[in-house]
Formats: sequence, structure tokens, C-alpha cells
Amino acid sequence: MKPSTLLRFDALPREWYLSDGKLVDEGALPHPLRNRGFGYADGFFETIRIVNGRPLYLDLHFGRILDSCRGHKLIVAPDFTLDRFAESIHELTEAKQIKAGGRIRATFFRDGGGRYTPEQDDVRWFAEAQSLPDNDFVLNTKGFTVDIYPEMKKPLNPLANFKNLAASIYVQSAIWARSKELDEALIVNDRHQIIESTRSNLFLASNGVLYTPGLDTGPVGGVMRAAVIHLALQKGLKVYECDLTPQELLRADELFLTNAIRGIQWVSAYRTKRYFNHTSQLITGWLNGQ
Repeated sequence: MKPSTLLRFDALPREWYLSDGKLVDEGALPHPLRNRGFGYADGFFETIRIVNGRPLYLDLHFGRILDSCRGHKLIVAPDFTLDRFAESIHELTEAKQIKAGGRIRATFFRDGGGRYTPEQDDVRWFAEAQSLPDNDFVLNTKGFTVDIYPEMKKPLNPLANFKNLAASIYVQSAIWARSKELDEALIVNDRHQIIESTRSNLFLASNGVLYTPGLDTGPVGGVMRAAVIHLALQKGLKVYECDLTPQELLRADELFLTNAIRGIQWVSAYRTKRYFNHTSQLITGWLNGQ
């Protein structure tokens, strides 16, 4: 008689997350059915790029988190500080063994029950991390194609500049772009001003000057947007925050998109208009310290 064959099961690697700043496994995450973020989209999120195993522009991200909490009328615990947040992020990247490029998504939501009227206003949060194939920012080799999303407009309100969990317009615009075989959709506000794309902030380059929609028109106040403005001014480029219309897009020399994870993504075509990418290459080099 042959000896019985033993089946071998390889244990799956343990997944790690942050829950209110503490390193936990999946079983300790907030339950979605008792989570106001899931039930009412009552909160916001933040995405942070990791380079060389460390979070990039963490002070800017932390400042936007505090601004978002104030905007959503969430109460922040006294011990939620930049230093403590940085320590928690470091614990997570160490546990996930992210030594080069990566991304973190931190989700913030109102604790407790209630329906539209919450029972309390304390903030809770959790975060997940994953590795990325590239450590540096990499400019897309093929330019994006874009057009204006016509089916919904983003309303101007006190929460417009935050990365809110209520993100229907971004989901629907991404679906529309996919149906039109476009790489990105451009979003307009309820004043018909072009303010951003599905997942990025928007910049034009014309005659060596950069133009981007002002925050008062309703785009997300992106961390990479702020970093690009600061770098451009530091390097001697003029930057203007202004209203953008389709006519400005057609007159521009270049069009590019910015977000915290991807850095710079250049656009090659808006309808019949074609663009260069010199400025996109230049700023990507600056972001990578070249």
C-alpha cells in the first residue's frame, strides 16, 4: 500500500492595515454595515505617494486632512498630530515591506450611529498600503486623450475642494470616458467652467506660463497641484489661477494632469487639438529631483 499523500497548504501572507493609527489585521477593521462612511458617504479620503519607502509631501497631506475634518465638521482627537500620523504610516509601510514606490489610501469617517443626523462627530480612520512598480514618477509615453464630460456638473459648495467619499461624478465621468475610448474626462462646475479631470488637477501651458483653475471654482485642492505650483514658482515659471473654458484649451501649447500618486500625466489630444509635452517632462524631472 502506498503511503497517503499529504496535502500542503501555504499560508497566505498576513495583510496589515491601520485603524485609528494602530497596526491591525483585516479582522480588526471597522465593520462596513456600522460605518457612516459606507452608509452615508460621511467622510473623505486621502491618497499618499510613497517614494524610497517614505511618504511624500506628508505635511501637505496632513494639512489637507485637518482642513477636510473641519469642512466635514469632524472632531479630531488631541493626539492626532503630524508626528503621530507619520509614525503610523511608517509602521504600515514597514509591515507591508514597502522599501521603494508605493501608495497609501487613508479613509476618514464620522464615528457612531444615527441617520442623517449623526449621534456624534468624532472622526475615525483606517489606511491601507500597496507597493507600486515604479519608485520615481514616470511620465506617460503616450499622451492622454480627453474631452469634457457633459452629463453631470460639479456643484460649488464648502466641500468641493476635498476628496469626499461621495464621488458619484468621478465614477460616472470615468465610465463615460471609457465608453468614448478616452483616457480621462474633464469635469465642469455648475458655472460651466472646466475645473479638473476625473482623477487629477488640470494645468495648461501657454507661452511658458502655467494656468490652473482656482480653488474657488471647485476643483479638489490637490497636494500635487500645490507641489507643482510651488516648484514652478521656485524655478522661475509664472503660474496663474484662473477660469478655464474650452477656448483656453484650444489655445494652449500643452495640457497636463497632476495627482499625488501619478505625478504628471501629459495630454496629447482634446478633440481636434494636439499638444506637446516639454513642460510635462521638465516638471517630472523636478519632482524626481533632477
